[in-house]
Amino acid sequence: MPVRIVTDSSSGLPEDVVKELDITVVDLHLVSEEGDHQSTSGLSALELTAAYARQLERGADDGVVALHLSKELSSTWSAAVTAAGVFDGTVQVIDTNSVGMAVGAAAMAAARLALDGAGLDECVDLAQDTLLRSETWLYLHRIDELRKSGRISAATALLSTALATKPIMHLNSGRIELAVKTRTQSKALAKLTELISARAQGEPAFIAIQQYDAKEAARALEEQLQEALAERTSIMITDMEETLAIHCGPGALGVSAVFSSPPPEAAT
Repeated sequence: MPVRIVTDSSSGLPEDVVKELDITVVDLHLVSEEGDHQSTSGLSALELTAAYARQLERGADDGVVALHLSKELSSTWSAAVTAAGVFDGTVQVIDTNSVGMAVGAAAMAAARLALDGAGLDECVDLAQDTLLRSETWLYLHRIDELRKSGRISAATALLSTALATKPIMHLNSGRIELAVKTRTQSKALAKLTELISARAQGEPAFIAIQQYDAKEAARALEEQLQEALAERTSIMITDMEETLAIHCGPGALGVSAVFSSPPPEAAT
């Protein structure tokens, strides 16, 4: 049996991909609060210990690669490290510094390699390489939900509210930071296309667009990216996973890109 790949639901993997690649997805928690408001909570060490143990049994102890959302955004990563400590090196928890389909893409790459019979170290290396070549941006129709979630600093929230009605955020070392100030959705989509195209440097890329009540905007961005990027670029549109959607709000787009090469600073 191959190495097993475990991720959490924030990776946003479509169900058909999960089934095809036999990836295990552990659901994050939705928490109901007063006034019909919902929040989220991370996975516990006990939950993850049970999940990893089941997958080790399935994989005849060949090992588990665990890919969870950034430790800057959730307690899940620290719980995963605690859980992995029970298994004497057979569970490798990767510090993704990311969220959404960048994590999902790393899980997909590792799972394909595992199905080909690769060992634990090879699967870990490919997942890490995929993450190194990845970038994630968030287009927010409004900042309210993300500000209330506490996932951005007070300074970032203030800048976003004061200066940009339609901000573009960027994942930087696992933290959500304000990247670009835009006033309209059309300008935001054009700027996203510009940012992704500049980073791609004429090479093909894999792009995943996660949308929450923003199908038209997602299709418009897909068209712009298809025109701007290299011919062999692959683009997919999926619904934004529920625990992410709660923090991003209606009209949001999460755009994760895996490029052909790492950023220039990674090579120095």
